[in-house]
Amino acid sequence: MADLLTGASGSVSAETLDLARLQFALTAGGHFLFVTLTLGLATIVACVQTRATISGRPLHARMVRFWGQLYVINYAVGIVTGIVMEFQFGLSWSGLTHDVGNILGASLAVETIVAFFVESTFLGLWIFGWNRFGKWVHLTLIWVVTLTAYLSAYWILVANGFLNHPVGHRMEGGQAVLDDVGALLTNPSALLAFGHILAGSLLTAGFFMAGVSAYHLFRRTPEWEFFGRSLRIGVFVSLPALVVTAGFGGVQLASLAELQPMKSAVFQQKTAEIAQLQTDLAARFGPGDYVPSEAWTRGGALVMLMAFALMMYLCVAGAVLGCFRKVVFRFRLWHVVLMASVPLPYLAMISGWVFREAGRQPWVVYGVLRTRDAVSDLSPTAMRTSLIAFTTLFVLLAVVNARLLWRHARLGPVESGLGHDERVERDDRTDGDARTGGRTDGDDPGPADPLPATRY
Repeated sequence: MADLLTGASGSVSAETLDLARLQFALTAGGHFLFVTLTLGLATIVACVQTRATISGRPLHARMVRFWGQLYVINYAVGIVTGIVMEFQFGLSWSGLTHDVGNILGASLAVETIVAFFVESTFLGLWIFGWNRFGKWVHLTLIWVVTLTAYLSAYWILVANGFLNHPVGHRMEGGQAVLDDVGALLTNPSALLAFGHILAGSLLTAGFFMAGVSAYHLFRRTPEWEFFGRSLRIGVFVSLPALVVTAGFGGVQLASLAELQPMKSAVFQQKTAEIAQLQTDLAARFGPGDYVPSEAWTRGGALVMLMAFALMMYLCVAGAVLGCFRKVVFRFRLWHVVLMASVPLPYLAMISGWVFREAGRQPWVVYGVLRTRDAVSDLSPTAMRTSLIAFTTLFVLLAVVNARLLWRHARLGPVESGLGHDERVERDDRTDGDARTGGRTDGDDPGPADPLPATRY
């Protein structure tokens, strides 16, 4: 991390700044990985439930329950990581909250209200009201959850967009004061990133669905129709999602020359332009190194582009192969490729995030507040202790999430999961007692009864 420093000086030691940046990278990046799958799965589950509500087919309802279960798991653990991430703002970045807290605080507060109060409330109603609300009311609940998740992501990106391209503010006494709400909410850095993230989240969910479905089809599951349809949803969602993600990403790259010219010059390795920009920035803001780390900036961008190129080949091939029914069920080599490709969207998203964040250094708010001036005045020992605690917690949460996802994904669409109607079991027991005339388990069994059809 030493090469990430850009002229750190002042009362805060270089080691403290290094550790604070590493801590933020781990917490924000770790939380981001949860968010991508949550946003994508919420959208797909809402669409599948819409089809289930209209068609009334039990298969569609079972798909909602199975993929909804995985969505709920990822969402629940992701909420905890978000709380930890926001906690470290006040702990490690007091300068940030002091100088631009008037702007960041408002957007983060709205995001908290949307995410924790509205989204979580309606998600709870969706989870526990499965067999208590009418099907149209229940469908409305999941769409409210999905749309509030979009709003939550938007407000986070409003805050992040301000860090990358500060607009709609004026400086008073060294503090940023909001004076143009419209400019803040329509910040191109936020809007372009919003479209990029939503499409990337669908891409992540598509690869996840295809990979899990391929696992079951590879094992010759008796639920072949269930996972065959799920695999097709995954591959058919992934291709358009990739195209839209790449489109928004391309527009963002083109806008860098205007919004963050130094990042653009480092990415394109324009040595002369880098030197000129360094001279101009030093003359404007004072002595210092204004060139971000080429290894992190350009390296993150190249990894992102390579991952997208590989996914493009996989998505095009997948869209073609998914059109053939026999291939979906029997092409085991393709199943292996789909399982192995699940991490690719995560790799692309996290490397793109590194490019976006590391490339604006030495600024935490571009052209307004330097990173070295935003970090809290803590000792290296205190920051190291904080880093160890946060890292340990995030690793544990990631492991727990992975184990829970793997466990429920491997089990398949069992009847005891999300949306299970216990009233069916009570009705079956009552009917069974009536049919057997009160026989005990030791008596001769009556005719075998089929399992009740899945009801939505």
